[in-house]
Amino acid sequence: MSALLLALWPLFALIVAGHLLRRSDFPGEAFWPGAERLNYFVLFPALLLSSLASAPLDNPALSRLALAVLLALGLGWLGLLGLRRLRGWPAARFGALVQGTLRFNTYLGLASVGSLFGAPGLTVAALLLALLVPAVNVLSVWALSAERGVSARGLLLPILKNPLILACLGGALLNLGGIGLPAGSGRLLGLLAAASLPLGLLCVGAALRPQELRGEGPALLANSLARLLLMPLLAFGVARALALPSMESTLLMLFFALPTAPTAYTLTRQLGGDGHLMAGLITLQTLLAALSLPLLLGWLG
Repeated sequence: MSALLLALWPLFALIVAGHLLRRSDFPGEAFWPGAERLNYFVLFPALLLSSLASAPLDNPALSRLALAVLLALGLGWLGLLGLRRLRGWPAARFGALVQGTLRFNTYLGLASVGSLFGAPGLTVAALLLALLVPAVNVLSVWALSAERGVSARGLLLPILKNPLILACLGGALLNLGGIGLPAGSGRLLGLLAAASLPLGLLCVGAALRPQELRGEGPALLANSLARLLLMPLLAFGVARALALPSMESTLLMLFFALPTAPTAYTLTRQLGGDGHLMAGLITLQTLLAALSLPLLLGWLG
């Protein structure tokens, strides 16, 4: 447990620092949207591209890991559909709750993996993202648009334009084509990638909205417990059933134990979802994850 705390507390310290910096208006309100865009479109894709371009894609555990990801995600989705039928949630609310349960904070996830497992862990995590990011995006868009219908183009276009997915695809193609990262390009991508996770965590803190925690207490708490406790336990059970190796099992559980993504708020607002509920879920889950992540990893890891 002490090793986990030593690995994880600097990450949450950066999140708190980002929140305090934004509250003190430093370096200015205009900085944070630009920083988020730079990270999302340049720095973070550089990390994923460089990780996948040199990944050992012949690892025999990868097929079982892919199956575990799809099983855990599918079971969670089926549970949410059952609850929606039982509770009669409108799409605006259902979409926020789906994202609160299935989406994950990628910056915190990769920063945690890097602290715990280093480069080998980041390679496996990049492969996890190549599966999880498109699947979760499709489910999120469908949930938010369920009442008015959504076309195949409306589901697929955000995926085809997503820079994280494009980076994963590009890295896999470079790897499978035997091209790799020639002529110093690996060093360039490494420099860009090194800036991604610290800046991303600062932006996570800057996006927190404590004022949105009012008025939805039971829903916020129930959804946070589902995300931070039930989903990682489900992932752990799937990993055990498929006999995944130790590191792959821990990474699978970690990605299902992460708080929901700050970008979920933007998607919710764009598609007419419950922005107040979504902002509250992002804030509460991020705060609770400072306690839940080390406890879960220490107990199940």
